[in-house]
Amino acid sequence: MQVLKVDSSGADVVALQQALKTKGFDPGKIDGSFGLGTEAAVLAFQKSEGLTPDGVAGLQTQAALGLVSTPAPSAKTDITGSVTEAEVSRMCPGAPLGNIKKYLPPILKALGELNLGDKPMVLMAIATIRAETGRFEPIDEGKSRFNTSPRGRPFDLYDNRRDLGNRGAPDGANFKGRGFVQLTGRFNYEKYDAELTLGGRLVEQPKLANDPTIAAQLLARFLKDKEKAIRAALKEGDLAHARKLVNGGTHGLREFVDAYNTGNRIMN
Repeated sequence: MQVLKVDSSGADVVALQQALKTKGFDPGKIDGSFGLGTEAAVLAFQKSEGLTPDGVAGLQTQAALGLVSTPAPSAKTDITGSVTEAEVSRMCPGAPLGNIKKYLPPILKALGELNLGDKPMVLMAIATIRAETGRFEPIDEGKSRFNTSPRGRPFDLYDNRRDLGNRGAPDGANFKGRGFVQLTGRFNYEKYDAELTLGGRLVEQPKLANDPTIAAQLLARFLKDKEKAIRAALKEGDLAHARKLVNGGTHGLREFVDAYNTGNRIMN
């Protein structure tokens, strides 16, 4: 199989362009030349399918288009019963051992319940916690210039954020970031309250997002919702994109990469 990208040409590119058009992603002229139009169509298709959006038609993209045989899925071995506190401590060197002992069991339990107990997803979860909290514990978001106006009430810049589903004060403070993944905004609190069948308790008592069991379930559920895209990014070795799928940017990327690579090296 040939990896196809900008400046590739030939019969394989013709087949790629035809497959994209059949799927509803028009690359423009079917001419066997991988130009900007084909790249844009590949990007759109990848985003639609939850693949790493890099504009390059590699194995996963071509398989999704039916151009090559879909790789046989590898067996997902659950490792939640063998992850040790010492390993997690090495992945999260700034975290007190007491926090790891307290929070690791509910985290591994929540991951296992959602079939996320294989090594890549366990590493993803632990690396995410290191990037988001540092101390391996669910925490409240701190005040910053991004959430609080000069001389304003704490988190007042969140109060009227429609993208977060907030409806004015005091939603900003009530639904600030909490937990292992910094769950933020009324919309997300309502969404995950429903997914965890909490009967409205998470919305009425937002501080429950820091409860050990609920925080672990929120982390696992959040990863589960993005599982397909996360697995694709990890399979391609694109840790920056895997991090972005959780955080939306590059905050904590260095810590995330260090934790993931450390765990990948030391966990058998």
